[in-house]
Order: sequence, then structure tokens, then C-alpha cells
Amino acid sequence: MATPLRIATFNLENLDDKPDARPSLKERIAVLRPQLLRLRADVICFQEVNGQEFEGGPRQLDALNQLLAETPYEWFYTAHTKTTRDEAYDQRNLVVISRYPIRDVQQIKHEYAPKPSYRKVTADPAEDAKEITWERPILYVTIDLGAGRMLHLLNVHMKSKRPSNISGQKINNYTWRTMAGWAEGSFISAMKRVGQALELRVLIDDIFDKLDVSGEPKYIVACGDFNADVNEVPLQAIMGPVEETGNTGLIERIMIPCEESIPESSRYSLFHLGRKEMLDHILATRQLLTYYRGAEIHNEVLHDESGAFRTDDKFPESDHAPIVAEFVLP
Repeated sequence: MATPLRIATFNLENLDDKPDARPSLKERIAVLRPQLLRLRADVICFQEVNGQEFEGGPRQLDALNQLLAETPYEWFYTAHTKTTRDEAYDQRNLVVISRYPIRDVQQIKHEYAPKPSYRKVTADPAEDAKEITWERPILYVTIDLGAGRMLHLLNVHMKSKRPSNISGQKINNYTWRTMAGWAEGSFISAMKRVGQALELRVLIDDIFDKLDVSGEPKYIVACGDFNADVNEVPLQAIMGPVEETGNTGLIERIMIPCEESIPESSRYSLFHLGRKEMLDHILATRQLLTYYRGAEIHNEVLHDESGAFRTDDKFPESDHAPIVAEFVLP
């Protein structure tokens, strides 16, 4: 009997439930819930899910629970990133929900790629070299698809292209003092993004090594907001195209972006300054691609997240489009 498998990724853009938030969670749910139902997903990777405080108890993902209520997703298995206190982070949690049982959950950060040290050249006053760390871990879950088949799912949210802070180089949160300071902040953000890509690629190779030994199917998928398109260094590093490595012996280990089957004119998940950008991806192994049936990017009503002279009011929908890839396993 065939096993349908629709895998989706969706950056919910700071999903929260603050009393003074504009728009309110109720207004956001009215727009986001139909988007989720349209996905008809078996597995969803979420990014930017904020946690909510409860007196006397651990921080929870109550806003997400409210969003999923009264939908089939309400009963899905769930895994999410956690602090050392075993509770949700305050901001930007990674979450996986699955129709199929989640058997194992790992949270990976600087286990495969140590923190690099860097001395800022424009910091005022001058600083000694400090360790550079990425803000978010990789959420690695193993999902039981039945019949001895396990899906190795990696949910990621890489550093945005916004410049990292440089001491003494900002007038306020939105204004840089010098061009050089802005440039160095951008360089540090790029370093973090490529560092996360390196850690993800080493992890993927480690999973391949283990599956080579066990003989299990190589069903590996990396989903999320990569903040880079397929032609940029982070995605190239994760994908490992043979044209770049020059080694055909590694051809079974490349990761393929599912959106490549979508016409280029419709291949975007975010608008920025009037430009269409594809920053969210679902990458699959060649073996899993055997059973690939197609992908969708639900970007019909996507707004420009960077419009000039915006007020503090936000759109109720996310500034990212959800993406879904469909497989039918034998």
C-alpha cells in the first residue's frame, strides 16, 4: 500500500500572543489557519514560533496550539527546540508536527562546527577576538513512516542578512554610524549563515554514514528558512553539487531543492524591496526524490516585507510563503 507524504515548511513570522500586539493572534489565526489547511501536510516544519509565559509553569507554545486547534494538525505529534530548563525559548522556536510518530528528537548547535573566533575591526572601543555563535540550533527529528522506513528531518532557520551588531557603530536600532561598520556587521551575519550551513552539511554526511552501515533507506530532508537562495554559498555548501565538488563518487549524497520543478516565474517565497526571493527550501536526497510528485509555493498573496516608511502595524499573514513537497512512498 502506498504511503502519501506531504512535507511542508512555513516561517510563521514571530507567532505570538501578546496583549498589545497588532495584529492580534485572533486576527492572525483567521488568515494563517486556512493557509495551513490548504497545505494538507503530513509533516510541517515551522520557524519563528514564540513561547508564552505562564505563572508557575514552563514557557509553552500556546499561540501555536491555538493556531492548530480545530484542525487535523491539533492531533499531530510535536517536537520543538528547548532551553536548558526544558521549556520553549522566548522567541523563534523551531517546531515539527507530524501525522506519523516522532521517534527521536535532537537539538544540534556547535556539535559539528565549533564557534569561530573573530576580532571586529570597526568596533569602538576596540575589542579582543571573541567567539561567534549562531542564534538557533538545528532541530533533528526521526519520523517513523512504517514498514521499517524512517524519515530523517532537519528543521533549520539560518541567520538573516541583517547586519550583526558592532559596538559603537550604530546611532540607533535602524541607523548605522559608518558604511564600514554596516559592512562588517553584514560580514559577521554571513559568517554565521555559512557556519550553520557547514554544521548542517556535516550532520547530513554523518546521517548518510550511519545509514550506509544500517542499510536503511536514505530518506533525509532539510527544511526551513535558509535566508539564501540556491546560488548562494550556504545552499551550495548544503546541496554539494557535483559540478562544485568534482567528485562523482559523492553523487548519491547531494541534496536537491524540490522547488526546482516549479516554473522560475513562480519560484519565490519572499518579497524584499520589490524583488522576488527564494529563501525557504525543502531539500531531499536522490533516493527520496525517486518518489517525488511535485511541489507548491503558496505565494499568491505575498506582500513586500520591506516597504519604505512602514508603520509598526504588521500584516496578519506571514511575510514568508509556505512550501509543500509531495512524495508517494511504495
